[in-house]
Amino acid sequence: MRAEPGDRLVVESPVTGAAGREGEIVGVRHTDGTPPYEVRWSDTHEVTLVVPGPDAHVRGSGHRQGHTTGSGRPRTGGRAPGPPSAEPRATGSGRPPHPGDIGRRVSAERRRLGLTREETARRAGMAPEYLAYLEEQAADPTATCLARLAGVLGTTPVALRGGSIDLPPGQGPALAHPRIRELGPDECRRLLSASGVGRVAVSTPQGPAVVPVNYEVVDEAIAYRTAPDSAPAAAVGSEVAFEVDHLDEALGQGWSVLVVGPARVVTDPDAVRRLAEGAHASPWAGGEREMWVSIRPTRITGRRITEDMP
Repeated sequence: MRAEPGDRLVVESPVTGAAGREGEIVGVRHTDGTPPYEVRWSDTHEVTLVVPGPDAHVRGSGHRQGHTTGSGRPRTGGRAPGPPSAEPRATGSGRPPHPGDIGRRVSAERRRLGLTREETARRAGMAPEYLAYLEEQAADPTATCLARLAGVLGTTPVALRGGSIDLPPGQGPALAHPRIRELGPDECRRLLSASGVGRVAVSTPQGPAVVPVNYEVVDEAIAYRTAPDSAPAAAVGSEVAFEVDHLDEALGQGWSVLVVGPARVVTDPDAVRRLAEGAHASPWAGGEREMWVSIRPTRITGRRITEDMP
């Protein structure tokens, strides 16, 4: 695809094939006219950086024909080649953009997976400059672009937009032929070793409770930080259950791992220091949480739901 400033970018509806959104290309990043493009959308008059997907095509200014493949002639106007400026760029409303929620979620998922921007962009079929723009500015990516990123990051476009933040997981459709596979101890330990957020089931004076905690895996033991008067602290001195899981809403697949074992408080100063220094994340709940609880597994089980191909 090739374009120049003044051309129109038309995004077609995947259902009817009619124009679902249209805007004027006001800037190009490369002298040969290849994406990404800066587009001023007709419906909002805002300018966003766009990597067109297969549902988009370019219509030349003055309705020139044969423009989508390019004629090899020099392009005029637009932005000079090179990386995007680090300075905020004004939108159609004249206000400088700020990092948006989509970009923050993309960045967080990418870092969680240990991916660089370059690797993520390569897998998603987009320019690294555009991914940097998306993570740092209030961008409005196309549905196709967001779907590609969600596939690379193992999540969904709805999740990247924040639409599912207040919804319980698992509302997507079930697989046509689901199969439950029991996981062996080694695979369970591998899934646990990523650390993150799990749930501990404890007995409290008010009754049974299941509480999410940020956890670490140290010497095959589960360790989490809490406050002495909190519900997770009630695990100390008893046998408890600890569970982690992951659901793929788009594919209807997922896994869960259950750990059972005695919990104790970590009192050795050197052990506490090592846990604090090696923690991958601070407790999401915040506050003073200097008490470390360790669960030594006596039983580890897990299950995975996959597609059973007929």
